[in-house]
Formats: sequence, C-alpha cells, structure tokens
Amino acid sequence: MRQNPQRRAALLDAAIEVLAREGSRGLTLRAVDAEAAVPTGTASNYFANRAQLLVQILHRTRERLVPDPADLAGPLDTRVLLGRLLERMRRERSVHIAMLELRLEGLRRPELRAELAAFQSAELEANIDWHTEAGLPGDRQGVALVYLAMLGLIVDDLTAPATLEAHPVEGLIETMVERLLPQESAD
Repeated sequence: MRQNPQRRAALLDAAIEVLAREGSRGLTLRAVDAEAAVPTGTASNYFANRAQLLVQILHRTRERLVPDPADLAGPLDTRVLLGRLLERMRRERSVHIAMLELRLEGLRRPELRAELAAFQSAELEANIDWHTEAGLPGDRQGVALVYLAMLGLIVDDLTAPATLEAHPVEGLIETMVERLLPQESAD
C-alpha cells in the first residue's frame, strides 16, 4: 500500500464528497479516483478494499471536524461552543452527511458497526471529559444529553432544515443548555 499522506488525505476527502453526494452505493474506488481527479486505480493503491476505505473515511471525518483551537480559546461558554459546533457542521456539511451515511452503512456491515461504535463511544467520552475538565456547568449525564440533542438538531439542520423554521436554532441551543446543564446542582 502506498504511504503518501497528502495523497491519502486527498483521496479520503474525495471519498467523503462521493459518500455525501452519492450515498454508500455510489462509493467505489473508481468513483473516488474520478472525484480526486487521479488516474484510475490510484485509490486501490491506498486502500485494499472498500471496507478499509470506509473505516479510513471514519477517521478522516474526525480529523476534518476537530475544532480550531481558536474556537476553544478565551472564556468558555457552552452556548457559544455549541453555536460554533453548528457553524462548523454547516461549513463541513459533506463531512457530517458522510458520517450519517457511515452510520447507516454500519447497520449492514458488522465490521464497520464495531469500528463505528468504538469510535463514537470514544468521541463521546472525550467530549464529556473535555467539558467537565474545562469546568463548564453540568455533569457527565447532562453533557451526554446535550450531545444527543445536538446530534438531532444537526441532523435536522443538515437534512430537513424546514423542520426547524418555526424554532430558531439559537433559542433551542440556549434552552438546551439551561435545562440540561444547569449552573447550580439540583440538590
């Protein structure tokens, strides 16, 4: 297998675009070659098979969705951070849609399902740990609930934005934080 990291990243970025636009059925090594504008067969030099490509797409989405350190600088406010998360998802729309496609593909492929479950669990735990270690309000369960609520909000925002037209997103985020991550414990 080839090891040029820049070429591999470019191929994975092309695969993300194909997956987001065409869905799982449209994702082939040839389609990745075409999207990346490289000679036919290039992707097969980097990925042994489609299953390996799917797993590497999963990890590339993480690289692309990591927040810019500037987004985490300064006084931390959960509402602001969640707003920035939504902005990042909108900017990287195809990456998030590709993640949704990977989740659906995981229903059909046990090996991908296991990889996806481990990946998503690790991401959730890392997010909870970061939130609590940063001294932001709320406990671990509250942060998990915000994660799940934001996931639903993002899915609707990306796939059926009309669903949220009657409910301004900023207000939803504010209410979510107030109710799920109270400043004071409910002793």
